[in-house]
Amino acid sequence: MANKLQMQGDESVLLHLTHSNMKSFSSDARFSLQESILGYLELVEGVISCCLADLSMMLWTYTTCEKFMTIEAVKEKLWRKCGTSVDSMCLELYDDTGAKVSDLADNIRPLGFYSPQDGFRLHIIDLDPSSVTSGGWLEDTSLVEKYKISDEAYDKLDGTFRKYKDKLGHQHSNTESKIPDNYMEDLCANIKVGDRCQVEPGEKRGVIKFVGRAETLAPGFWVGVQYDEPLGKHDGMVKGKRYFECPPLCGGMVRPDKVKVGDFPERDPFEEDEI
Repeated sequence: MANKLQMQGDESVLLHLTHSNMKSFSSDARFSLQESILGYLELVEGVISCCLADLSMMLWTYTTCEKFMTIEAVKEKLWRKCGTSVDSMCLELYDDTGAKVSDLADNIRPLGFYSPQDGFRLHIIDLDPSSVTSGGWLEDTSLVEKYKISDEAYDKLDGTFRKYKDKLGHQHSNTESKIPDNYMEDLCANIKVGDRCQVEPGEKRGVIKFVGRAETLAPGFWVGVQYDEPLGKHDGMVKGKRYFECPPLCGGMVRPDKVKVGDFPERDPFEEDEI
């Protein structure tokens, strides 16, 4: 057996991996072909028996240590990559032209026995019909059976997102119902369309474009502002209702207490630059 083993200077080989149950599975793995020899070595069915003498106790102790990576060890390494168990795994070796070299059926035989070379392909076959790789669901999630529940059964459950959402909506409705229609109307007495203003927070400057109630927003009075810069959220249309016209992202609807009317000219973008 020993004279058939691949004894090269390089102690490892890089193989391309494919899998019978997973078409998209493609990987590379490096395998050790040989390790250093320790003590007195005797090759016995792919492993080395090392006989060590314990002179102080006058006893003979035997231990085994790997010289060549066995097919079983290769399978152990592949199991961590693809999920196919060692007992259910068969291996086939193909050369770089696609021609089959051999079935790797003997678990105790060293990988080097089959003379693999860099670029060869190691094909994994999963024989377990109940394997995690079977059925193709690891690649196509549409094949996975989905958990389904009727609306009636779902409504009976506690702590669901639907009930949380309904609770928030109820709380929001209660809050809006407590706001009077004339909320902050007094603050709008000195705010007129066309006035220059500054909006907090952020000291955003612009021009007043709308003052009054907004039917698509909460009760009370609102002020529509066209900002000098694109610091807003819309172009004057809010929830399908147009309150004023302005460039995109330059419009904002705020409460009157956030607006200060006065001499707020457009800022010079270079006014703070050093000369």
